[in-house]
Amino acid sequence: MRSYIRHPSDIPIEFRQEPVSSIETRKLHDVSCGGLSFSVATAIDPETIIRVQITCVEPSFEAPCRVSWCRPMRDQYLIGVEFLVPQDEFRARMVEQICHIEHYKREVLEREGRQLTGEQAAREWIHKYAKDFPALSSRAAGGN
Repeated sequence: MRSYIRHPSDIPIEFRQEPVSSIETRKLHDVSCGGLSFSVATAIDPETIIRVQITCVEPSFEAPCRVSWCRPMRDQYLIGVEFLVPQDEFRARMVEQICHIEHYKREVLEREGRQLTGEQAAREWIHKYAKDFPALSSRAAGGN
Protein backbone atom coordinates (compact mmCIF):
# COMPACT_ATOMS: atom_id res chain seq x y z
CA MET A 1 0.00 0.00 0.00
CA ARG A 2 1.30 3.47 -0.88
CA SER A 3 2.06 5.99 1.85
CA TYR A 4 1.00 8.82 -0.50
CA ILE A 5 -1.62 9.64 -3.07
CA ARG A 6 -0.70 10.69 -6.58
CA HIS A 7 -0.08 14.42 -6.73
CA PRO A 8 -1.48 16.54 -9.57
CA SER A 9 1.43 16.59 -12.01
CA ASP A 10 0.89 20.20 -13.07
CA ILE A 11 2.17 21.73 -9.83
CA PRO A 12 5.46 23.60 -10.45
CA ILE A 13 8.32 23.17 -8.01
CA GLU A 14 11.53 25.20 -8.00
CA PHE A 15 14.79 24.03 -6.54
CA ARG A 16 18.39 25.10 -6.22
CA GLN A 17 21.42 23.35 -4.85
CA GLU A 18 23.06 24.69 -1.72
CA PRO A 19 25.15 26.80 -1.60
CA VAL A 20 23.06 29.02 -3.87
CA SER A 21 23.01 28.00 -7.51
CA SER A 22 20.66 28.81 -10.37
CA ILE A 23 16.98 27.99 -9.84
CA GLU A 24 15.36 25.24 -11.92
CA THR A 25 11.60 24.88 -12.30
CA ARG A 26 10.13 21.39 -12.67
CA LYS A 27 6.86 19.55 -12.05
CA LEU A 28 6.24 17.86 -8.74
CA HIS A 29 5.68 14.09 -8.96
CA ASP A 30 4.70 13.03 -5.44
CA VAL A 31 4.61 14.18 -1.84
CA SER A 32 5.13 11.28 0.54
CA CYS A 33 5.84 10.73 4.20
CA GLY A 34 9.02 12.64 4.84
CA GLY A 35 9.77 14.06 1.40
CA LEU A 36 8.84 14.51 -2.23
CA SER A 37 10.00 13.60 -5.72
CA PHE A 38 10.39 15.45 -9.00
CA SER A 39 12.40 15.27 -12.22
CA VAL A 40 15.64 17.12 -12.92
CA ALA A 41 17.71 17.66 -16.07
CA THR A 42 21.00 16.34 -14.68
CA ALA A 43 21.80 13.78 -12.01
CA ILE A 44 22.21 15.02 -8.44
CA ASP A 45 24.24 12.94 -6.01
CA PRO A 46 22.48 11.49 -2.97
CA GLU A 47 23.19 13.44 0.24
CA THR A 48 23.30 16.74 -1.72
CA ILE A 49 21.45 19.53 0.10
CA ILE A 50 18.93 21.46 -1.99
CA ARG A 51 16.22 24.03 -1.28
CA VAL A 52 12.77 23.43 -2.79
CA GLN A 53 10.04 26.00 -3.28
CA ILE A 54 6.40 25.76 -4.37
CA THR A 55 5.21 29.24 -5.31
CA CYS A 56 1.68 28.53 -6.58
CA VAL A 57 0.33 28.89 -3.03
CA GLU A 58 0.30 31.92 -0.76
CA PRO A 59 2.50 32.07 1.21
CA SER A 60 4.87 30.01 -0.88
CA PHE A 61 6.35 26.82 0.58
CA GLU A 62 10.13 26.65 0.91
CA ALA A 63 12.22 24.01 2.67
CA PRO A 64 15.76 22.62 2.80
CA CYS A 65 15.99 18.98 1.72
CA ARG A 66 18.54 16.22 1.24
CA VAL A 67 18.60 14.16 -1.95
CA SER A 68 17.84 10.55 -0.96
CA TRP A 69 18.02 8.93 -4.39
CA CYS A 70 18.41 9.76 -8.08
CA ARG A 71 17.22 7.47 -10.90
CA PRO A 72 17.53 7.83 -14.68
CA MET A 73 14.18 8.35 -16.38
CA ARG A 74 14.14 8.69 -20.18
CA ASP A 75 16.02 11.93 -20.95
CA GLN A 76 16.10 13.19 -17.35
CA TYR A 77 16.38 11.99 -13.75
CA LEU A 78 13.81 11.44 -11.03
CA ILE A 79 15.03 12.42 -7.57
CA GLY A 80 13.59 11.80 -4.14
CA VAL A 81 14.33 14.26 -1.38
CA GLU A 82 13.73 14.14 2.36
CA PHE A 83 12.87 17.15 4.48
CA LEU A 84 15.58 18.24 6.90
CA VAL A 85 13.09 19.84 9.30
CA PRO A 86 10.34 17.42 10.44
CA GLN A 87 7.67 20.17 10.56
CA ASP A 88 8.24 20.81 6.83
CA GLU A 89 6.49 17.51 6.08
CA PHE A 90 3.33 18.88 7.69
CA ARG A 91 3.66 22.17 5.80
CA ALA A 92 4.21 20.30 2.50
CA ARG A 93 1.11 18.19 3.13
CA MET A 94 -0.95 21.35 3.63
CA VAL A 95 0.45 22.72 0.35
CA GLU A 96 -0.39 19.39 -1.28
CA GLN A 97 -4.01 19.61 -0.11
CA ILE A 98 -4.31 23.18 -1.39
CA CYS A 99 -2.91 22.09 -4.75
CA HIS A 100 -5.38 19.19 -4.91
CA ILE A 101 -8.26 21.57 -4.15
CA GLU A 102 -7.15 24.06 -6.82
CA HIS A 103 -6.80 21.20 -9.29
CA TYR A 104 -10.30 19.99 -8.36
CA LYS A 105 -11.66 23.52 -8.83
CA ARG A 106 -10.24 23.65 -12.39
CA GLU A 107 -11.53 20.14 -13.20
CA VAL A 108 -15.08 21.01 -12.08
CA LEU A 109 -15.05 24.12 -14.24
CA GLU A 110 -13.84 22.17 -17.30
CA ARG A 111 -16.01 19.09 -16.75
CA GLU A 112 -19.23 20.61 -15.35
CA GLY A 113 -18.99 24.31 -16.15
CA ARG A 114 -19.39 25.16 -12.44
CA GLN A 115 -17.22 27.97 -11.12
CA LEU A 116 -16.46 27.27 -7.47
CA THR A 117 -15.02 29.62 -4.90
CA GLY A 118 -11.98 28.37 -3.03
CA GLU A 119 -14.15 27.59 -0.01
CA GLN A 120 -16.75 25.68 -2.07
CA ALA A 121 -14.01 23.67 -3.80
CA ALA A 122 -12.37 22.90 -0.46
CA ARG A 123 -15.62 21.68 1.07
CA GLU A 124 -16.41 19.44 -1.93
CA TRP A 125 -12.86 18.09 -2.19
CA ILE A 126 -12.73 17.33 1.55
CA HIS A 127 -16.11 15.59 1.39
CA LYS A 128 -15.08 13.47 -1.63
CA TYR A 129 -11.38 12.80 -1.08
CA ALA A 130 -10.11 13.65 2.40
CA LYS A 131 -10.74 10.10 3.68
CA ASP A 132 -8.23 8.83 1.07
CA PHE A 133 -5.59 11.38 2.02
CA PRO A 134 -3.01 9.55 4.19
CA ALA A 135 -2.59 10.75 7.75
CA LEU A 136 0.64 12.36 8.82
CA SER A 137 2.89 10.81 11.38
CA SER A 138 2.61 12.50 14.79
CA ARG A 139 6.28 13.50 14.46
CA ALA A 140 5.61 15.53 11.30
CA ALA A 141 2.54 17.21 12.77
CA GLY A 142 4.65 18.41 15.70
CA GLY A 143 3.73 15.62 18.11
CA ASN A 144 6.14 13.69 20.29
